[in-house]
Formats: sequence, structure tokens, C-alpha cells
Amino acid sequence: MPRRRGRPYRRGMELSGGGWALVLGPGGPVGTAWLTGLAAGLRRAGVEPAAADLIVGTSAGAIAGAMIATGRELAAVAELPPSDERRPPVDGSVMAGVVEIGSTAELDPDEARRRIGRLALEAEALPEERHRASMEFLVGTDEWPGRRLLVTAVDVESGKPVVWDAASGVPLTAAVAASSAAPGYAEPVTINGRRYMDGAFGGGSNAGLARGAGAVVLVEPLPQVFGDAAADVRIVPDEGAREAFGENVGDLARWTPAYREGFRQAAAAAERIGPVAGAPGG
Repeated sequence: MPRRRGRPYRRGMELSGGGWALVLGPGGPVGTAWLTGLAAGLRRAGVEPAAADLIVGTSAGAIAGAMIATGRELAAVAELPPSDERRPPVDGSVMAGVVEIGSTAELDPDEARRRIGRLALEAEALPEERHRASMEFLVGTDEWPGRRLLVTAVDVESGKPVVWDAASGVPLTAAVAASSAAPGYAEPVTINGRRYMDGAFGGGSNAGLARGAGAVVLVEPLPQVFGDAAADVRIVPDEGAREAFGENVGDLARWTPAYREGFRQAAAAAERIGPVAGAPGG
């Protein structure tokens, strides 16, 4: 049976009320570390993020969401293993071009994303095979979890946002790699002959996908860039976490400090999420 390439983005697709949804937004590798540490700390505080009836993950949030939903041992990624591999330097002009395109108000959204997609295809960036291998290490499996997980991306040719789930027939790490393939950072990822890039360009944190799923908990590493108010509870990095992030969310040297800050911040976050998630004592 041929695999489907993904479904068009539709708000609230196939969801019914009740329960709660966890929406995890973009934030680069440093944001991924913070989200992962936060999730580990929530578990310790008695709030299980994997108990959400729906998890929506975009970019960094797709990586963290896949780890959470599949039961990955989060402490295992508190520190990244040493690596002698050199990453291509990130060309700042690529993101500058992305910002310029995104700020052109008269552009149709799909056309804007197509232009951003062309930049992504032309940029020298981490090869998609290496990016996929990193996702295989972090996520640890290509099997989608039993719980509902949605992973977003953008088709670079059509400019259309797409969303994958367990029924899509797409390997989990391929979906996660595509969702986190930011222009200039990682090459667009090939899935069934199509190329896909970072899902944030399809709608920020994509909290609209959780509409109708009950209470929404939105966790955003970069709220100043990808703010989305469609949530009952919104968690963002506090001052200590922002200091740990530094100026470059792609700086892997900041992974462990960001993870630790997320873990620390989880105690306060649990007090806000617990009542929504129905956690004991919430």
C-alpha cells in the first residue's frame, strides 16, 4: 500500500471535546532541550505530559512531543553525547531572507511559504540524512505511539502546511525531522518524493489543531516569535531559562543548561497544568 504524504492542515481535525491537549511550539535545539527538561520535571512533580489526550508538536515541539508520547527516557538526553562531526555554519542571511519574505504583507501565505521553501532548498545546511539521524537518536523509534500525536510541516513546493499522525504511514523520525528542518539549519526532508521544512511556517505553534480537544496547555520556547493565545494554560521560559538559551537557539553547547532550566521550571508549571490535566493534587 502506498504511503500517504500527509493531510492538509485543518483546525480541530477529527477531535471531540473533553480531556486535555498539550501543544508544544518551536524553539530550535535549545528550545528542544528546555521542553524535554520541562517534561521530565513535570513527571517528577506528578503531572504526566504523555497522559494528554492529544499532543501537537511543531519543530522543537515535534521532537519533544515524540519523545514524550513514545515514553522515551528523558533523562537520557539531559546531555548530548560527544561528537566529532562538524555542522555546516549557519548562514544568517538565510533567516534574514525568511524574515523579509514573512514581513511582505501583500504576499499570499502559500506564495510566501513557497519563496521561503526555495531559500531552504538553496541554502547550505545540515544534510537531511544527518538531521534524520539526530532525530533517530533523540526520539529512539520510528513507531508512532498509541496516544494521539500530530506533527506539522510545510511542503516547500506547494507552500501548504501538512500534518502527520500514526495513520499517515510516515516514519515518526522522518516526520519529526521534517517538522524541525529550519531553513539554513537543516535541509528540507524528503518524504515520498516531496520535500518538507519546518512546521512553524504553517502556523507558529499550531495550537489551532487542538481546538475541540478540551483544555489546551500551550508550551512555547519562543513566545516572542511564535505567540499563540489559543490556550487555557500557556507556559513560556522564565528569566533564568531565557538566560540559559543565550542569543542562538541553535547552539548545542547550551543544550544541557537549557534542559536543566526546563527541569527547574517544571515545579511552577505543574501547579498551573495540574488542575487542567486532572493530576493528583492539582
